[in-house]
Amino acid sequence: MIHIFKPKAHIERLGDDEISSTYTRLRWQLFLGIFFGYAGYYLVRKNFSLAMPYLIEEGFTRGQLGVALSAVSIAYGLSKFLMGSVSDRSNPRYFLTVGLVMSSLIMLCFGFMPWATGSVTAMFILLFLNGWFQGMGWPGCGRTMVHWWSKKERGEIVSVWNVAHNVGGGLIGPLFLVGLWAFNDDWRSAFYVPAFAALLVAFYIWLTVRDTPQSCGLPPIEEYKDDYPDDYSQEHEKELSAKEIFFQFVFNNPVLWIIAVANAFVYLIRYGVLDWAPVYLGEVKHFTVDKSSWAYFLYEWAGIPGTLLCGWISDKLFKGKRAPAGILFMVLVTLAVLVYWFNPPGQPTIDMLALITIGFLIYGPVMLIGLYALELVPKKAAGTAAGLTGLFGYLGGAVAANAILGYTVDHFGWDGGFMVLTSACVISILCFIVAHFGEGKYRGENSLKVKLS
Repeated sequence: MIHIFKPKAHIERLGDDEISSTYTRLRWQLFLGIFFGYAGYYLVRKNFSLAMPYLIEEGFTRGQLGVALSAVSIAYGLSKFLMGSVSDRSNPRYFLTVGLVMSSLIMLCFGFMPWATGSVTAMFILLFLNGWFQGMGWPGCGRTMVHWWSKKERGEIVSVWNVAHNVGGGLIGPLFLVGLWAFNDDWRSAFYVPAFAALLVAFYIWLTVRDTPQSCGLPPIEEYKDDYPDDYSQEHEKELSAKEIFFQFVFNNPVLWIIAVANAFVYLIRYGVLDWAPVYLGEVKHFTVDKSSWAYFLYEWAGIPGTLLCGWISDKLFKGKRAPAGILFMVLVTLAVLVYWFNPPGQPTIDMLALITIGFLIYGPVMLIGLYALELVPKKAAGTAAGLTGLFGYLGGAVAANAILGYTVDHFGWDGGFMVLTSACVISILCFIVAHFGEGKYRGENSLKVKLS
């Protein structure tokens, strides 16, 4: 463990008259810190997609760029899992700050060093490093949420926090247009303008984020809210070793593995549509660069109300059951993908509406799977559990969206690419169905173990 990441020690508890006001103040502060902090991570994650049309003009093929772009997903998947384990034993204030600073520096390399985009090898290495540092974002935020919000609050709080994806990711397009305007149509501004903004966000993380409630003189959230999970014990407040996390709570959890597989196909759709939107809309639907950038923006920001609606539906309509909401949203995603595919060129309004609809719907299942992972394990193992779903999502889904989809389009055209996306929709629905029926059995067995122990 790097010393700077070491969890902050518990301190003497505050007086009873101070606990409520301090909890309220710090929870608002922490939420803003991890919300804008994670949005900052997205400012420097998917910039390469906006630069791809320019790189194609310089002679790179879609397949080559897809391979380079897949480096982000490969590294992110590995990092989210491995660094997720580190985050479970780290102070998120420093963990999140360091990850965002390093990721921003990588984007500055792309923006100011021509060699960074001079070969597929250079692009792959830098994007791999960026993906690794990006993997420090979600687990650190997940650790914060499970320590500061109780189970009965998490459906809504995670759904609200999750729109940080869309806030940060959606701002890349407008920031790119600002960069083109301010820096004489320099397409490399897609890298350096968001990177400078992300460095400011990293400083904000350091100012606002704190470690556990106990490190601030407060009781555990379960005690404060009187909201104890069925399998809760005082052991859940102890820091766990990596071995305990992996072998007691992650590897032997069948529902966690099912939703991890679902995540692979959900991410294939999410990034298969998003990453290739500038190229697809330009080549097939004849969109200009500014229209493609706004489409990219609208796809991301449409996910904000969609994610909030999905979280509300899973909490209120389905009483905390996550799979039924996932099934509903993925069925609708399938229909929107088919419209996006079959709508003929020359009808940009329908294309934009289809893309917005996919963005509105796809981020709900993305959020649900992350929330699922947090709820299936003790809070000291939350980062690792979320990391496992991320490993599948990025190594399975996002890599396929980048590399496999790129080569599929090269060899079989866009029809072949959309066949892959449609198949992924169907498989993800089936996984949610299996998870729905497996969850009740798993939770019943776990609750019985606690009662017998």
